[in-house]
Amino acid sequence: MTVITASVAASKGRVLIIGATGFIGQFVAEASLDSGRATFVLARSFYANPSKAKTIKSLQDKGATVLHGAIRDQELMERLLKEHEIEIVVSARFLPSEFGHDVDRADPVEPGLTMYKEKREIRRLIEECGVPYTYILCNSIASWPYYDNTHPSEVIPPLDQFQIYAYFVAGSDIGKFTMKAADDFRTLNKSVHFRPSCNCLNINELASLWEKKIGRVLPRVTVTEDDLLAAARENVIPQSIVASFTHDIFIKGCQVNFSIEGPDEVEVSDLYPDESFRTVDACFDDFVAKMEIDRRKSANEGITTKNHGVEVLPITAMCA
Repeated sequence: MTVITASVAASKGRVLIIGATGFIGQFVAEASLDSGRATFVLARSFYANPSKAKTIKSLQDKGATVLHGAIRDQELMERLLKEHEIEIVVSARFLPSEFGHDVDRADPVEPGLTMYKEKREIRRLIEECGVPYTYILCNSIASWPYYDNTHPSEVIPPLDQFQIYAYFVAGSDIGKFTMKAADDFRTLNKSVHFRPSCNCLNINELASLWEKKIGRVLPRVTVTEDDLLAAARENVIPQSIVASFTHDIFIKGCQVNFSIEGPDEVEVSDLYPDESFRTVDACFDDFVAKMEIDRRKSANEGITTKNHGVEVLPITAMCA
């Protein structure tokens, strides 16, 4: 997901979002609309996936202008940017599709490494060409892996002997702070790190918090470093990429093993100290509410739901 901003006569610039149907892209597009910016989204003329078509329709209903085209069609893109006054000018800002870790610092195993090498190449091109930019490094999204749409109640929490922490950020906050940073002069040509202290948690704490929400204890399984590396080596997409990044986060500690102190980087809470983050606790409340809605829907339709109420001994093997 890529964001291009351009200052115009209005108090807030025009924004073109490429990838607005993506998981994070939708949050950014909605935040752009909520901020009052003229928001344009690049979309295909046809989506085979009904959910993506629904997302585009929803954004359009909220006021987004849909531009049909493809990012690789240079001639078309130049024409669209000029027609809608989103030209690449000195005052414009480019936010490349990162929205995760600092790819210059993180060093995941394959297949995740290939993705990061591509992002590093894009960074170098941006910098060499003198394109004004902001790198958004929001770390982990406070959600569950969405590639198979599995609800966390159906996932056994992985535990290991490691107590490495990670930062979790709600999708709505990723969108909100991205749009704040998009045309903030303090973020020009800088990396913006998201490190909310309220959401710095390890796997054990996440699992325990979830169990408190659902009122029962889930069975435990130990996932070792070797297990993650083996899953990554299988090169099954996207599972192996998830294993690669999980290893980088919770074994190597890629989100917490460095200090933010360079002249070209800043922490988002230092920029906007009066703005709060949604907590993981609140996000889990949303998950529980969704579980209840799904349960009632299934009951009304006469569908037998899975029993997630596994009774086991109290947790005594929590890692310290």
